[in-house]
Amino acid sequence: MASARTTGTTARPAGARPAGARPHHPQQGAVGPARARDWAEIQERMLVPLYEAVYDRLEVGPASSVLGLGCRSGLALLLAAGRGAQVSGQEPREELRELARDRRLRVCAGARPTAAVPRSAHSLVTVFDQLPGAAEPGRVVAEAARLTLPGGHVVLAAWGPPERCESAPVLDAARRMAGRTTARDPFELSAPGALEDLLAPVGLRPAGSGRVGCPFAYPDLDSAVRGLLSTGLFEAAEEFSGAPLVAKELEEALQPYLRPDGSVRMENVFRYLVAERPR
Repeated sequence: MASARTTGTTARPAGARPAGARPHHPQQGAVGPARARDWAEIQERMLVPLYEAVYDRLEVGPASSVLGLGCRSGLALLLAAGRGAQVSGQEPREELRELARDRRLRVCAGARPTAAVPRSAHSLVTVFDQLPGAAEPGRVVAEAARLTLPGGHVVLAAWGPPERCESAPVLDAARRMAGRTTARDPFELSAPGALEDLLAPVGLRPAGSGRVGCPFAYPDLDSAVRGLLSTGLFEAAEEFSGAPLVAKELEEALQPYLRPDGSVRMENVFRYLVAERPR
């Protein structure tokens, strides 16, 4: 499925780019409302092929109870709800939770069920966006296992092999500019067997996997920079090197993917792993 373009953005005429122009990035260096909106309006839809592939494989429908861990602004949950599933989410960042609630989704902040999430166990728990760059992926997977019904499924997702992801050199700017801080490699869980190694310690067993093409397509360079910054993968770099310099380096790294009409497109592959909680 091709990635939809963000609305409300005017693409530049073919080949036109003002010399020395830099996009404006509100709330740089902080996860504020502007950065959250950039995720919801620009970046989130890039992963729709991944969400749909998982739901097709697991036949998500009216009999499903789906919990999204780190659900951000909730697009994946909306798609599951459109299939008839009962959905809820957990998202630690307030600005993203508010956007999810604006979509009439039940989303809470913490790791423990609250009144906003009435069921304490679900037939499917998804971890679509939380693992790349996570400081403690094992704890994330342990929480997913705890919230899954016996016989239910957990789905983990991560970037595919770096050599099959055109965004890999672009994301490398985040590591280079983070200095000696604790920036995590977003491709750390892309190695063979890395996701599988997270299962046994929390009592899960593998039940299938797949790879999905997720092109990152933007109408212009400004949208590409804003979308990528909204992923959270550049936060350590912004703290260490400063937001303006990170934005500049990100623009430079995107130049190989800039097309004559001013749009930006990078072909990427994501991998998902289906795990089962034994009865």
